[in-house]
Amino acid sequence: MSGPNFDKLQFLTGGGEASQIIADFDWSRTSLGVITDWPSTRRSAISLVLRSPIPMVTLWGEDGFMIYNDAYSAFAGERHPALFGSKVREGWPEVADFNDNILKVVLAGDTLAYREFPLTLYRRGGQAEQVWLDLDYSPLLDESGTPVGVIAIVVEITAKVQAERELKAERESLKRMFEQAPGFIAVLSGPRHKFTMVNEAYKKLVGNRPVLGEAVADAIPEVEKQGFIEVLDRVYKTGEPFIGSSVPVALQHLPGGAFASHYLDFVYQPIITSDGTTTGIFIQGHDVTEQKHIEAAIRAETRKLDVLNRIGAAVAAELDVGRIVQMVTDACTELAGAQFGAFFYNVTDDDGESYMLYALSGVPRESFEKFPMPRNTAIFEPTFRGASVVRSDDILCDPRYGKNEPHYGMPKGHLPVRSYLAVPVISRSGSVIGGLFFGHEEPAKFIAEHEELLVGIAGQAATAIDNARLYQAAEREIAERRRAEAALQALNNTLEQRVIDEIAARSKAEEQLRQVQKMEAVGQLTGGIAHDFNNMLAVILGGLDLLKRRLAKGETDVERFADAAIDGAKRAASLTQRLLAFSRQQPLAPEPIDANKFVSRISELLARTLGEPIKIETVLAAGLWRATADPAQLENALINLAVNARDAMPKGGRLTIETLNSVVDEGYAKEYAVTAGQYVLIAVTDTGDGMPPEVMERAFDPFFTTKEVGKGTGLGLSQVYGFVRQSGGHLKLYSEVGVGTTVKAYLPRFYGEPSEARQPKDTPNLRQGSRKEIILVVEDDIRVRAVSAEALNELGYSVLEAAGPHEALALLNAHDDIALLFTDVVMPDMSGRELSDRARQKQPMLKVLYTTGYTRNAIVHNGVLDPGTSLISKPFNVEELAAKIRKILDE
Repeated sequence: MSGPNFDKLQFLTGGGEASQIIADFDWSRTSLGVITDWPSTRRSAISLVLRSPIPMVTLWGEDGFMIYNDAYSAFAGERHPALFGSKVREGWPEVADFNDNILKVVLAGDTLAYREFPLTLYRRGGQAEQVWLDLDYSPLLDESGTPVGVIAIVVEITAKVQAERELKAERESLKRMFEQAPGFIAVLSGPRHKFTMVNEAYKKLVGNRPVLGEAVADAIPEVEKQGFIEVLDRVYKTGEPFIGSSVPVALQHLPGGAFASHYLDFVYQPIITSDGTTTGIFIQGHDVTEQKHIEAAIRAETRKLDVLNRIGAAVAAELDVGRIVQMVTDACTELAGAQFGAFFYNVTDDDGESYMLYALSGVPRESFEKFPMPRNTAIFEPTFRGASVVRSDDILCDPRYGKNEPHYGMPKGHLPVRSYLAVPVISRSGSVIGGLFFGHEEPAKFIAEHEELLVGIAGQAATAIDNARLYQAAEREIAERRRAEAALQALNNTLEQRVIDEIAARSKAEEQLRQVQKMEAVGQLTGGIAHDFNNMLAVILGGLDLLKRRLAKGETDVERFADAAIDGAKRAASLTQRLLAFSRQQPLAPEPIDANKFVSRISELLARTLGEPIKIETVLAAGLWRATADPAQLENALINLAVNARDAMPKGGRLTIETLNSVVDEGYAKEYAVTAGQYVLIAVTDTGDGMPPEVMERAFDPFFTTKEVGKGTGLGLSQVYGFVRQSGGHLKLYSEVGVGTTVKAYLPRFYGEPSEARQPKDTPNLRQGSRKEIILVVEDDIRVRAVSAEALNELGYSVLEAAGPHEALALLNAHDDIALLFTDVVMPDMSGRELSDRARQKQPMLKVLYTTGYTRNAIVHNGVLDPGTSLISKPFNVEELAAKIRKILDE
């Protein structure tokens, strides 16, 4: 730039390409006029813009003629250099309205600023492009101070905004993943382990306590005494992770509330920076409580099946009724942990007022003989009627207790009883043979598992008694015949030899008959059971044998053989239930039930079953409590009631099923012998024929029916009644001839949280040992000892073996570094308890694990393991042994 107007263009110096464009542009065609005539204020503003590294543009006059710097030309893209000297509305038509507003406001003397302002521009190839800008607009003044233009700073931040949004979206995605993770997750910070992040599963685990920002010891104080803070401190200090498997923890979900037991699989993973510093701990895990409960239930079911098998085999082999009754009474007393047990026959003594005592266990006979079992009391009557099992945590608090004279409760001098359990013994014909009664001076000693076991044993006892009676009757018949034949022989000694031969043949036939009847009596109990169990054992043993053979060949596709063995075991458990059902005391499996959903579902089934003439209506209460009942038995009960209602409406009608919350007060409870409290009511109403009073009085009696022969058994209502009463509820019947009938079932309300969904079980990891840890195995059975030693070697321990207590004592004297004594309880010459006592005289800190298939009274008393004693029952698997050994050694 030179020439006569050089001085007037000096303001363009240093402006780069933009300066040259401005100098060459014919500004006379615009309202700005010839460039050399521009006022100094304009030249100064343009000079400032040209020298700025920041994208800047000036808009002059009401049309906004554009003059900008090189930095802005990069922003303008393909529109540069055509934008120079153009009107802003024409230069950027897609944002014309926006720029019109800018000119209007700023030329009025105001300023404008926008941050992260979104605009859609067409800068490259005519394609729409979303951009974000930081914009600042200020007025440009002439010499008189009047706004004549606008100076704009235009900074594009599109890349920054997009990056921030992508980062935000990524964080949101990670947050959702964190919150929705199936297991619990938490992040701790610092040496005090303060919570910085927790997901919903972790909040639920700790009872939704406000833990964020709090130290673990302050937010969940109960875990400190359980050793979790110590483990966190160790992980933080060493930087080494900790993995816990099925770790028990007690958590208090509500302040001042009860502690809930959980089992957790989890990992404490230290968070380590690049310089090796530990800054926090990442926690991730799963609540496996339900899985542990399932495992415990399987073990309990296995134990129950084993007990039933052993007792069933014992009573099946016995044909003396007295010994059967005593054997069953003794076994049940021990299994239930009762202080005493008794069997009373369902026959009365000479005065007809008391039931006859036959067998007693746990106390001298005179303890009961002076206190006869009175008839028809509210406590005893249900047992001898065969109505149901009676189990009470505290009989003194039972509403049925103390209702009958002359003692109105237990007489003075009677054995103290708080826990009470009574089970009827019912024959195949349905008659009540008698009852098994058990007591303990402490409350809450008998649980549902005891009840289920004793019901099953009572069923086996009833069958054995029936068989023994059949056998004894056969023997009496044969004895009578022999006596008659002997008398006949005495009178006919002179008869011909053929008469003697005939009598001999008859005697032989009768002896054969006696043997057949004896074997039939025994076989009736064992035959069916043995057949089914042999089938199941065939499946189990066959599956395991094939599994072993295929594994020996190196094959891995063996899952179907394991499944077959598991299926056989499940069928064995199912047979246990059938044995219980045969005793007419089918145990219930109650669980929380949403009665509204239950009724809605079954009403659809009933609509298809009952047919179109019967219209079904449901009336469901809002805010309905949950009920406690066996869902399968409840479904059977409702179907029974619906079928009865259908039969009462031969020409069709309306069946209404209604749900309500109901509170039974003390007055009603006393009148109908039901426990006062809150119930969920399910009422079934029909518009049928109704019942007269004399029919209503007998409606719940077994086998009572008003239907034609072959049209009904008379068991429907009695089964419903028995189910509801056994569930702890109440059944009420209302009926009017010509109007209809209503049956109201009151089911106990369920209190508590809903059960969590069951999670698939993980395969347990074996707890490995160290060769530095020496275990002495003492077992007189060489096969059991060999298997135990092999298992411990497999687990990584060093093993010493002893075939008996004296050999074990010699090894203990020779080795003072034995970590644990693993001994059988029952051995010749010396018990396992005596061996451990003598061993601890030399090594007081020696740890001991007992094992046995029969505890006797060496380490277990009244069904309770002695304090400080560890026991693993035979048979056991390697996983159970590994966990038990490791737990004892780590204590």
